[in-house]
Amino acid sequence: MRLLLIRHGQTPSNVEHLLDTAEPGPALTPLGQRQAAALPDALAGEEIGALFASTLLRTQLTAEPLAARTGLEIRVRRGIRELFAGELEMRGDDRAVETYLTTVFGWAAGDTGRRMPGGENGVEALRRFDAVVDEAAATGARTVAMVSHGAAIRMWAAVRAGNVDAGFASTHALHNTGVVILSGAPGEGWRVEEWAGRSIGPEDSAPEASGPAGESVDDAGHEPPAANA
Repeated sequence: MRLLLIRHGQTPSNVEHLLDTAEPGPALTPLGQRQAAALPDALAGEEIGALFASTLLRTQLTAEPLAARTGLEIRVRRGIRELFAGELEMRGDDRAVETYLTTVFGWAAGDTGRRMPGGENGVEALRRFDAVVDEAAATGARTVAMVSHGAAIRMWAAVRAGNVDAGFASTHALHNTGVVILSGAPGEGWRVEEWAGRSIGPEDSAPEASGPAGESVDDAGHEPPAANA
């Protein structure tokens, strides 16, 4: 299966660099609306057979132009919503962002028992995301698009893809409507084919994104966690 993991369009909280993960969340900015409108043309070469979005409003609004172009129903699933910020919700200070990113990429490096302050742990986050990927695979579609969130996409890809680790995911930003493309299947494994429009390779570097969940750990001014489990 070909799996397109798409980060939602820009929101006001992205602009303000806030950890905004609660439901239903904000709508898109005017720029975010233009980003969403550009997705159908950007993905015109993909034969998408199923389309998913999270329960947060921004992903559904981002998916709407793609649904209109393809005629597909948007399957709204809670499992692919953003990683819960817990006690850090709606904070944007350096300490909160550092705690959030260190926890997220700690999960990516194998420390899945660590818990976000007042939120979920890595086991729970992976389980819910995996469940939606399993459902997508069961549709039989050869290509599935999921509109999700920056931290969730980067963490899940780092854990489940054999060719990407926590070090890569933590230092390669995923801008709004950036796409991570994977191939594989549940139970067989996954491989990242492209990250934010670039083929994976030593020269790869993604552009800076807005919002803590999509930016590079280096851009945020923090050291990336170790890549090994």
